[in-house]
Amino acid sequence: MPQSLANLYVHLIFSTKDRYPFLAEEVRPDVHAYMATVLANLNSPAVLINSMPDHVHVLFNMGRTVSLGQVVEDVKKSSSRWMKTQGSGFAKFSWQAGYGAFSVSESNTPKVANYIRNQEEHHRMKSFQDEYREFLVKHQVAFDERYVWD
Repeated sequence: MPQSLANLYVHLIFSTKDRYPFLAEEVRPDVHAYMATVLANLNSPAVLINSMPDHVHVLFNMGRTVSLGQVVEDVKKSSSRWMKTQGSGFAKFSWQAGYGAFSVSESNTPKVANYIRNQEEHHRMKSFQDEYREFLVKHQVAFDERYVWD
């Protein structure tokens, strides 16, 4: 019997609306766990999730029966709803409308996971905007600066 097989790793990056620093250290482990559960329910298990106060990086293995758009929409919508239940300080929480998603080869997943794991170190020297621009350029994604940020 024929099989449909896939092994697609994705590095997903998105920020909070206007890069507002909602993601305090104390809420990060719980929102990461929540996102991992959403991904697992989509048969797209998380390899690693890490964030800074204003953005998140997710490395996951995308299930073969879902689209990237569906995964991103479900992760962002569900986690946004969850964040708003975490107290009055999160009542206005929202993610930016856009995102960046970059393919990762099987052999490169440890390197990408290490990069995601060390976010605090990277951001001592580089802003989220500079980091994100570098990803777009590195992956040869055409973009218009006027529409990247919201």
